[in-house]
Amino acid sequence: MKTQKSTVLAILTGLIFLVLLCMPRSSALAAEPYKIGCIFSVTGPASFLGDPEKKSAIMLADQINKKGGINGHPIELVIYDTEGDPTKAVLNINKLIFHDKVLAVIGPSRTPTTLAVIPIAQRAQIPLISCAAGIKITQPVKKWIFKTAQTDALAVAKIYSYIKEQNIKKIAIITVANAFGESGKEQLIKQAPKFGIELVAQESFGPKDTDMTPQLTKIRATPAQAVVCWGTNPGPAVVAKNMKQLDMKIPLFQSHGVASPKFIELAGDAANGIILPTGKILVAKDIPDSDPQKSALLKYIKDYESRYKTNVSGFGGYAYDGLNLLAIALEKAGTDKAKIRDELEKIKGYKGVSGVFNFSPSEHNGLTMDAFVLVKIVNGKWQIIK
Repeated sequence: MKTQKSTVLAILTGLIFLVLLCMPRSSALAAEPYKIGCIFSVTGPASFLGDPEKKSAIMLADQINKKGGINGHPIELVIYDTEGDPTKAVLNINKLIFHDKVLAVIGPSRTPTTLAVIPIAQRAQIPLISCAAGIKITQPVKKWIFKTAQTDALAVAKIYSYIKEQNIKKIAIITVANAFGESGKEQLIKQAPKFGIELVAQESFGPKDTDMTPQLTKIRATPAQAVVCWGTNPGPAVVAKNMKQLDMKIPLFQSHGVASPKFIELAGDAANGIILPTGKILVAKDIPDSDPQKSALLKYIKDYESRYKTNVSGFGGYAYDGLNLLAIALEKAGTDKAKIRDELEKIKGYKGVSGVFNFSPSEHNGLTMDAFVLVKIVNGKWQIIK
């Protein structure tokens, strides 16, 4: 009788083992999830930033979990929509930190929303990886704050180096009246003397303005040889259209804040001829095979477009890189927020969608001007010129 019971027990044990063996690896994850907060501008005027960021984060989290998570821990994303509103960003980050108890935060999408939440992340001592461009996000260095978007300082340098090569000496600038525009304006003014450039006009527009004809009429009356516009959609598209309506023949340069298919859609024919700095994702197939980012770029593009059946956006790469960088830190640090921060700061040579990242105690963006290429819009397509 005992032998029979032993045999049955052995068979049951074997069956349980086989069931566990056949379970999908992701289903077998028994460890507590690593909870990561995300705050993006998923809806509203800046949805062209936040929507691809949300999709990219979800896609990567799924990929990581299918491979067994991080040290056996699945990633659980908690995503909130700021609608591009700093007040809602503040509410969202407080909820993530004090209610959801996340280990780290990715986002926000915009410079104004990021600047609004930085003091909260700093006080709570929680790592935050912004997806926004403003240089003031990480300069001066803030202990708990990192970012993946290329800075406006690098973007201005890229534009100005080309302007200097074209022997353009006098320019006009027109910038959006928010934190992103002010940061860009500051860099445009600061770096001009270094490149031998004189600013003969400085104009601005509101984020919701629909006509910049008065400002451009003033610029047309100056000796400006080119116009540099700094903002995010839809304003810069309006500037492009208004310049065409006014038959202004001088070159128009835009910031990396409009480096997405959405800008071409909004500006229409007026987009043609515009020059701007962008991450390499928009021209990934055209960059040399020797480029250290190329394999990461092509994989991201293939994965994103296969999953979502839509064209990739460079902005989604900011969240994709943010989660990948965080995964590297989590693998070494576990759930200790201070150690996660420390491990982020140690990352060197990470080849991402947005550039090759080299963090340090004095550098929390970790990118150089090599993260940018200069492109011209020709017949509604991006064309590398530098």
